[in-house]
Amino acid sequence: MNYTLLLIIVINLLVSFKGFGDEYFFRKYEFHIGSIRAGEHIRMITSGFLHADFGHLFFNMFTLYMFAPVVIGYFGSFSFLIVYLGSLIFGSLLTLLFHKDDYSYRAIGASGAVTGVLYSAILLQPDMSLYLFFIPIAIPAYLFGIGYLLYSIYGMKAKNDNIGHTAHFGGAIGGYLITILKQPDMLTNNTFMVVLLAIPIVILFALAKAGKL
Repeated sequence: MNYTLLLIIVINLLVSFKGFGDEYFFRKYEFHIGSIRAGEHIRMITSGFLHADFGHLFFNMFTLYMFAPVVIGYFGSFSFLIVYLGSLIFGSLLTLLFHKDDYSYRAIGASGAVTGVLYSAILLQPDMSLYLFFIPIAIPAYLFGIGYLLYSIYGMKAKNDNIGHTAHFGGAIGGYLITILKQPDMLTNNTFMVVLLAIPIVILFALAKAGKL
């Protein structure tokens, strides 16, 4: 396993396990709008390494383990780290933007960073296929990515669960933009996929501008 990927996974494990057994630590470093607006901006990063439980942690780390090698293979370890941390920050910034007036809003998890890596991997290798646990046939990765973000828009509108859909979306935007900046030739060499993967992002901001989120 790549050492940078291993380091990220180990940090997630250590921070999450510390949070599982130490509520003070958990509350001190989780994403909390009131605390962030009071100046505790470090929470926008630390919250990305905390998880609610082992299942939450396992799902994020497993997804990261599956898709990170694609990004590392194209960009190398340092640029992969930029994609990961950049996506985490984009996820936190979008969450802050959408929930800035909800001072009680809380969130945790690496989902924003992981979704950014996922979206980056799909851009870099759009012909990649995925096998999901509940679907016995392979599906194109780009369909999964688009469907996942459309579901995230639904989740943001419905507000009927505790999942940080906004962070997922922000992470995807981060992964998308950083990947294009790193490899701008895909704008001409793979225009169709770049435009296709941008559709959910355009829909999100159109709905937000129309006040429907």
